[in-house]
Amino acid sequence: MFEIRRYSADKADEWNAFVATSKNGTFLFDRRYMDYHSDRFEDFSLMFYCEGRLYALMPANRKGDVFQSHMGLTYGGLVMDAKTTAAATVELFRELNDCLRAEGFRHVFYKCIPWIYHQMAAEEDLYAMVRTCDVRLQERDLGTAIIQRNTIRWERVRRRALKRAQEAGMTVERSTDYAGFWQVLNDNLKLKYDSKPVHTLSEISLLASRFPENIILYLARLGDEILAGMVLYVSKQVARAQYSSATPLGKQLGAIDILYDRIIHHDYANLPYFEFGTSAMADSNVINESLIFQKEGFGGRGVCFDRYEWDL
Repeated sequence: MFEIRRYSADKADEWNAFVATSKNGTFLFDRRYMDYHSDRFEDFSLMFYCEGRLYALMPANRKGDVFQSHMGLTYGGLVMDAKTTAAATVELFRELNDCLRAEGFRHVFYKCIPWIYHQMAAEEDLYAMVRTCDVRLQERDLGTAIIQRNTIRWERVRRRALKRAQEAGMTVERSTDYAGFWQVLNDNLKLKYDSKPVHTLSEISLLASRFPENIILYLARLGDEILAGMVLYVSKQVARAQYSSATPLGKQLGAIDILYDRIIHHDYANLPYFEFGTSAMADSNVINESLIFQKEGFGGRGVCFDRYEWDL
């Protein structure tokens, strides 16, 4: 039923056009985003055709004999459009498994796209995996999100922090000063976790130049001093806090709180969802309780980021 082709660079326009009109894809699947770190992964993305028409996409990479939903992306899985049906998706996974066996794969690691990113119902893949793949839940991370049509009042500690920021005369602005914010972010991650951002300054600057309506920086300032910043990843359904960080003074004065107030209650109040990201401790499924407590204080509640696996 399906012709399965491996993605190649000459298919970039066709790939990107499908992502743009899909029911569950975001700009992260655009090849201009995916390929910024192509040197780190052996791309093995697949394109599924039915009767000559592109039917679905699967962003993926190869690691030895393991087929992985692309490990350079937060989420992955089958990218579908409105014409995708349940029965066809079951057959697609059967043929996918045959194809992967023929290519020498022995194992599959699959990251699904969380439902908040779906523009219409799009969980045919979850059904098809259970039908065809002897699938196991390999990992479940907990994200935190706000449904904008049904918000929860901020906790008192968050409201008081916002008031401190306002009384201090802090201002919030959209900015392109990624270098200024990256210094704050690097200093904070180094001090608190002895780590660094996933993206380098040059990488995030490049991606922001390619996706100026999707990757957006907000800064909180007191006078000319940057006290905090937040990089948003904005898709059709969701505004996601990809990075957020504050200086010691910014934390004391509520700089993160005034950023969230501007973004959640004003600039992106009309998007269906705001997402704070996941809260797992490094290299574990254990929740960072202080981090998720802060997110819940802004009215966020749990959304699962699931990863599945099966043997071939």
